[in-house]
Amino acid sequence: MTASALAFTVMSTLIKYLGEGYSPGLQTFYRQAAGFLILLPIILRHRSTAFATSRPGLLIFRAGAGTLGTMLSFYAFQNMPLADANALSFTRSLWLVPLAAFVVGERIGPLRIFAALAGFVGVLIMVRPGAGGHFALGLPALAMLASSFLFALTVTGMKVLTRDHAPTVLLVWAATLGMVLSIPGALLSWRWPEPVDLALLSMMGIMGTATQAFYIRGMAAGDAAAMAPVDYIRLVFAAAVGFLLFAEVPGVWTIVGAAVVVASTLFITWREHAASRRGAVGAEPV
Repeated sequence: MTASALAFTVMSTLIKYLGEGYSPGLQTFYRQAAGFLILLPIILRHRSTAFATSRPGLLIFRAGAGTLGTMLSFYAFQNMPLADANALSFTRSLWLVPLAAFVVGERIGPLRIFAALAGFVGVLIMVRPGAGGHFALGLPALAMLASSFLFALTVTGMKVLTRDHAPTVLLVWAATLGMVLSIPGALLSWRWPEPVDLALLSMMGIMGTATQAFYIRGMAAGDAAAMAPVDYIRLVFAAAVGFLLFAEVPGVWTIVGAAVVVASTLFITWREHAASRRGAVGAEPV
């Protein structure tokens, strides 16, 4: 989990560093292309089953939401302090509460609803609509919130698809469609990268794939309730990198709001883990 946080920090740092010369759409294409190339050996080795599915429509929708979410998050990372953008990215867990209720049909109890509402209060503390601070509500903050919602949609879709799809199939579809769907956005601002930039863009894509791989491995190896909080260490990494490389200093309201968001998402994670461990039929929703 710590390695996942480090890889994510490296990726977001490269996104910001390359932002002046490469648009979010172009960066998204290179990110998705790198992920596809990493999975290409698996696709070639399992040609007959790599794309086996009975729900192509849902897979296409999930890939489209993920690609658009990636573009929006890249835009936010390019135009916001790293710590601020990272803090808003954690709202994905808050969006999962209403989506689980309306899309998956899960019964959501009052405690989870309260935790989600408290988390969004934390977002309002950070962005402070109408405030004159450096982190007032603007297009980058809105982009990251929209990105978090779209990523929550992909997670919700994954919950549905994992009922009858292998994880490898989901990865292959996401990587392949992600690359294809990112081509139009890349063509709008296309440029051939210099050798050094190509190496950095490739590293950005590799770090994005490594982030997911390390996260999945950490969750599989350790207790979910214990592992999930470790992901929040990337707030510390992002603040340190933002200060050292970009002279960014998080404001007090960002710190306070981020603390509320983190506390809310940790509570939701803990309650979901407790409910899954009970696993009792007819148990009260939390």
